[in-house]
Amino acid sequence: MKKNKFAKLALATAGILAILSGCGNGGTDSSASSSSSAASDAPSVALITDGNGVDDRSFNQSAWEGMVSYGKENGLEQGNGGYQYFQSSGESDFIPNIDQALTAGYQTIFGIGFKLQAAIQEQATANPEVNFVIVDELVEDLDNVVSATFKSNEAAYLAGVAAAYSTKSDVVGFLGGMEISLIQAFEAGFKQGVADASKALGKDIKVVSQYAGDFSAPDKGRTIASAIYAKGADIIYGAAGATGNGLFQEAKSLNETKDEKVWVIGVDRDQTEEGNYKKDGKEDNFTLTSTLKEVGAAVKDLAEKAAKDEFPGGEHIVYGLDENGVGLTDGQLSDEAKAAVKEAREKIISGEITVKDAL
Repeated sequence: MKKNKFAKLALATAGILAILSGCGNGGTDSSASSSSSAASDAPSVALITDGNGVDDRSFNQSAWEGMVSYGKENGLEQGNGGYQYFQSSGESDFIPNIDQALTAGYQTIFGIGFKLQAAIQEQATANPEVNFVIVDELVEDLDNVVSATFKSNEAAYLAGVAAAYSTKSDVVGFLGGMEISLIQAFEAGFKQGVADASKALGKDIKVVSQYAGDFSAPDKGRTIASAIYAKGADIIYGAAGATGNGLFQEAKSLNETKDEKVWVIGVDRDQTEEGNYKKDGKEDNFTLTSTLKEVGAAVKDLAEKAAKDEFPGGEHIVYGLDENGVGLTDGQLSDEAKAAVKEAREKIISGEITVKDAL
């Protein structure tokens, strides 16, 4: 392992277009191809999910897309000796899944989500010859671990600006998963963006916030979304993992049955597809925009660094707007909103605007 001294890695701006292949929604995919990838010299890579699957339309899916892209570009096959995911149904699965990946000989192992911090630290300590990556948390003082975090508050700020310039009711919402510092950073950035844009517009736009206390409860997410929309919000930004799927379900139901359109701001990846619906026989979409956390690009980038014997073990790498590690899609924003978002992005990168990461 070669330890690199730089503090940040630049990310490619292009989106990852890899197609999910072969893995369903049921833990370690023992039915996946187990053929060797001897034709490729690229190191094998494995991904350990949190409690949600690689088809969660959010965080884990983005990571898996990045791994698939790395594997395909390097001639690896899905299965032993190539690239693979190990799906966790809960925290009790983390250590066993990492053990399976180690036993199968995977050389770089990614833990997706803050919940895997303790498991990655334990297993990395016991296996110093293997590369590990923890996403959205820190593991310190281990030369074989990279900690990758994201300035999600910066992307959330842009979402707040977009919401302020798009709302007609002057009420917008925030739906969080668990009320922890990681998600509170989303809320803090979003509220700051709304407040700054409101001031520029000469308005007083209200933000209604509520947490579900869970990242895997779509039903609870839908109930909370219904309550926020009922308070007059016409746009809700969700940072809630699979719980956020309930937000999309509620927005779809309302848009199919009500006259006044409501919107959703997606999170972590472009969630435009989740906003498709039909009304009166006509196709429409209610995803206003999406904040991007380029987890897939980070996974691919670090896997490629490992393949080049440049794995930056021991480093904490922070991906923000300046590194193209987070961002906001144009979505269905008006030209005025897009211009305001662009200006805000430039001011954040230049340091003119400092985005809060706590409430």
